[in-house]
Amino acid sequence: MFTGSMVALVTPFNDGKVDWQSLENLIEFHIQNGTRGIVPCGTTGESATLSHEEHDAVVKTVVNTVNKRVPVIAGTGSNSTAEAVRLTRAAEKSGADGALMISPYYNRPTQEGIYQHYRKVALKSASRSSFTIFRAAPARRSSRKRWRVWPKSITSPASRKPRAQWIRPST
Repeated sequence: MFTGSMVALVTPFNDGKVDWQSLENLIEFHIQNGTRGIVPCGTTGESATLSHEEHDAVVKTVVNTVNKRVPVIAGTGSNSTAEAVRLTRAAEKSGADGALMISPYYNRPTQEGIYQHYRKVALKSASRSSFTIFRAAPARRSSRKRWRVWPKSITSPASRKPRAQWIRPST
């Protein structure tokens, strides 16, 4: 389980390109000052402005620089379920410990649509039981929760017998 203060890392740029040295320096600064986890490519990491290649490279660089000293929870959210699956698979392949996702917001899906979005990402992405997907923003009409999922372990909310584990935030 992830605990402690985690930083939503900014992605530094220089002349319109990712500044890789500044990114590595920023990671080292945060780890040396007690950060308990690094979150690259969230909304403070300019995820919406990064190309797919840049996004994957930022996550891989963070994972390599962190070198297992603290967890890396990669931002992999998207309005497109297919893109969220691709980003989450890439983050997992890079060695990230978890994924931070958002519920689709532009297309405003129903509760079932939001569930299906996360379900598909979970079933298509998480191959390790230790890989955790966090919901960054609450779905409509629900409280803020962290959602831990395992492949092929999720049932429809209508069944009232969900097998995915909901984990309450630490206090």
